[in-house]
Amino acid sequence: MLRFLFDALLIIICFILQNTIFQTLALASISPNLLVILTSSIGLMRGKKEGMLVGFFCGFMVDIFYGDLFGFYALVYMYIGYLSGFFNKIFYDDDIKLPMLLISASEFLYSLIVYVFLFMFRTRFEFGYYLIHIIIPELVYTIVVTLFLYRIINGINRRLERREKRSA
Repeated sequence: MLRFLFDALLIIICFILQNTIFQTLALASISPNLLVILTSSIGLMRGKKEGMLVGFFCGFMVDIFYGDLFGFYALVYMYIGYLSGFFNKIFYDDDIKLPMLLISASEFLYSLIVYVFLFMFRTRFEFGYYLIHIIIPELVYTIVVTLFLYRIINGINRRLERREKRSA
């Protein structure tokens, strides 16, 4: 139950930070995607089911406030959480290389899916422009923010696991 409350609190905090503070810190109208960082991190640390659950609620928040197609972002984030959960077996707390690589791949996949379904199907075929001006800058900004945010999420996860082991 405590883990569920912390997950809900993390989702709300990341959503608020992404849409307030990081919007004001946007570079060339590009801001990092904290919800992808959170979804991939939880999937990596806790497995496919929790990654899907956190991903669904992250996407659901985006759908409620900003989505044109209701359920689109929930589905995208849910898949990201599920795919990240596959790497749970090879996850080590202290190694930052795998989470950085996984979050980078998740951000690229997210941006690619958004381009295909929200732009390309509307006959906007400027993929080169979208790649250079949106995908790559957002990817770089997200990677930089991951260096800090991942350590916080990992620390919270460690404390929760220690607490669960003591209570068991």
